Formats: sequence, structure tokens, C-alpha cells
Amino acid sequence: MRIRDARPEDAAAIAAIYNDAVVHTTAVWNDAPVDVPDRESWMIERQRAGFPVIVAADDADEAIGFATYGPWRPHDGYRHTVEHSVYVRTDQRGAGLGRTLMEALIARARAAGVHVMVAGIEAGNTGSIALHDRFGFVEVGRLPQVGVKFDRWLDLVFLQLTLDDAPAPAGGIPSSPRQENA
Repeated sequence: MRIRDARPEDAAAIAAIYNDAVVHTTAVWNDAPVDVPDRESWMIERQRAGFPVIVAADDADEAIGFATYGPWRPHDGYRHTVEHSVYVRTDQRGAGLGRTLMEALIARARAAGVHVMVAGIEAGNTGSIALHDRFGFVEVGRLPQVGVKFDRWLDLVFLQLTLDDAPAPAGGIPSSPRQENA
């Protein structure tokens, strides 16, 4: 297995992995599967915006897991924070692939100067929570019953990993007119 950047020809495998999570798990809170063109567009947009989409490829160079990060929220003040996702093909779970993808994704985030990574995980997904715990993520919030899937309410747990100890960047927020006239 090797970790590499996703390519357009990985879209079918990525869609299959993602759709398995949509249909069978609470890892994704969508109800409808996506098609291959959807994942192709998603991958192109994400990479064009400068965000990684990486895959774990088997000996035949087929994607058996993928990971990515993107904007935490759409406002400028959150530009140093990202939210990430890691998905592993069902038959590959429990073999350390999620850990390997997380290691690579965290390394990419640090190299890109990301300050904080956030994970939003369904509270019952103890395997994912344990994986994040091993990397030093800490629970910073819990939102009860904010989602629904499989005819039940879902609780969302937020975990956070601070990647560096950098001071806040200077000059990033202009003062408001009220502050200037005060």
C-alpha cells in the first residue's frame, strides 16, 4: 500500500467507498449515494482550491481508502482551521489504513501551515473517536440530536487537534469604522 494524491481515475473507487458509508453507516449524514461524475467534480474543486485529496492505493494501484480536508467554515477568520474526512473501504477496515491516511493528512496540514484540524464525528462511532484520540485530538463539543439517519437522532461530537503553537497572524482583520472613531 502507498499513499498518493488522488487522480481522476480514482473517482469510481472513491465514490464506491463514500457510498458504502452513506448507505451503511452514520459516518456520512447524507441519505443519497453519489455518482462518479459527482466525485470527479468534488475532487477537482477541492484540489483546485489547494486542499489535498489523498488515497491509499493497493498493489494494483486501486484506491482502498481516501482522506481530505477543506474549509471549516466559509468566513475569513477560519482560514487557518480545516475539517477533515477519512474513509476506508469496508474490507480494509481495522488493518491500520485509517491511521496511515490520518498520519499523511496531518503531515500535509502541518506543511500547509494549518493551525487546527477539526473532526465532526457521530457520537456512536467509537472506532473513529478512538483513532482521533490516538493522534491527540480532544473532544471540544457535543451537539445532541442535531442529525437524523436510519430513523434515529444522531449526536455530533467535535474533536480538535492544534497542529502548531504559532501566534495569531497580524494584520488579518481590518478594524471596523466604530473602532477607528472611538
